[in-house]
Amino acid sequence: MAVLTGLDRIEKEWPKQLKSVRAGLLAHPASVNGRLEHAADIVLKSKKFKLNAFLGPQHGIRGETQDNMIEWEGFKDKKTGLPVYSLYGNVRKPAPEMLKNIDVMVIDMQDVGSRYYTFIWTMELCMRACFENNKSIVILDRPNPIGGNITEGPVFNAGYDSFVGRRPLPVRHGMTIGEIGSYLKNEFYPALDFYIIKMKGWKRKMFFDETKLPWVMPSPNMPALDTAVVYPGMCLLEGTMLSEGRGTTRPFEIFGAPFIEPEKLIKRLNEFKLSGVIFRPMYFQPTFQKHAGKLCGGAQIHVTNRDKFKPFKTAVAIMKAVHDLYPKDFQWKQPPYEYETVKMPIDILAGTDKLRKDIEKGERLERMEDWWSEQCLSFNKTVRKKYLLYE
Repeated sequence: MAVLTGLDRIEKEWPKQLKSVRAGLLAHPASVNGRLEHAADIVLKSKKFKLNAFLGPQHGIRGETQDNMIEWEGFKDKKTGLPVYSLYGNVRKPAPEMLKNIDVMVIDMQDVGSRYYTFIWTMELCMRACFENNKSIVILDRPNPIGGNITEGPVFNAGYDSFVGRRPLPVRHGMTIGEIGSYLKNEFYPALDFYIIKMKGWKRKMFFDETKLPWVMPSPNMPALDTAVVYPGMCLLEGTMLSEGRGTTRPFEIFGAPFIEPEKLIKRLNEFKLSGVIFRPMYFQPTFQKHAGKLCGGAQIHVTNRDKFKPFKTAVAIMKAVHDLYPKDFQWKQPPYEYETVKMPIDILAGTDKLRKDIEKGERLERMEDWWSEQCLSFNKTVRKKYLLYE
């Protein structure tokens, strides 16, 4: 039996306290039920509330923008005549006028289990706006596609705020979007009127392909579950001048640069004895983004054991290997990045400058893993475990 998402259960489990309210829906292309019906079409038919507005995050409600950091502006939905407000254009947080005709915001977005993915921070800004304007929030919960048991990577530090990190959370957080919402509500917006419509049948050990739900790209460069598995590490390459595979058919699985000799790099990477992964040497030519039209040497990541694979450690090993093998060619990407114009992109991705400084000074990979694992463990014990909704 397939897992039932919050969207699948919305009519049956709608909060009784919110009868006949006016609603706004925050959704994106992957906001579908088990029959691939989009949330917009489902909530329009609801007898529990009246839909008055749509809101869309990065890439829009149905995938209107393809590339990264492409802004879009609101419009009127041709099908319904309802306003569609952009939360990735002139504003990130809903303005009061966007909320004036709604009593509750319904949030249905597929996260991919990584702190960098912007949808959870759009959710947080919506929670803040609803708190400030005395509106309610209902989150329709969805699976964490890379499972809910494993956490990895540094916990975000205050002072590195950006749209890829706003609150303390490990890079691979091992939580559902509903669980993160519960954490944010209780720690930062305790007076917010907040509800979660839980999933049925989801277990923490499940990867997305075990849920029997259809995979729909939540963003254009997240084409498959394989992408989500490597993303908590490989997104770090956005903070370097290495190609993270954008402009290829396997973004985040393929990586490289024009100056890299694949066999030399693979030999160095194999010395790290990383678990659950094989690197296949290759050449590729990105069609857009970094090194577009240039022949790049590099590799493709092939994950052989998802439970043992450590995406964050793997990506740090890649950056360290290229930094050490090609010290004159390796470069960190310079600002701006995700609307941060001062701090280094790698620092806001990691949520700290320690990772960059450790790579620059040649720190051993195991020593680096020790400090971020300690941070992760502390967060899990003191914060995360309070908000887990599933076994």
